[in-house]
Amino acid sequence: MEAGAQVVDVLPRKEFEEEHLPGAISIPLRHIDERAPELLDPARPVVVYCFDFG
Repeated sequence: MEAGAQVVDVLPRKEFEEEHLPGAISIPLRHIDERAPELLDPARPVVVYCFDFG
């Protein structure tokens, strides 16, 4: 288990695939409630960002 924060990009998948922070997890904002419990470790901090690099 890693001790660092989990970085979550909430942009739509297409934008995530074009460019994102290294190590980021893609969970589009409209799916965050349903996907976060299955993809994120509740024992680790989470950093959520939404940034259009374009």
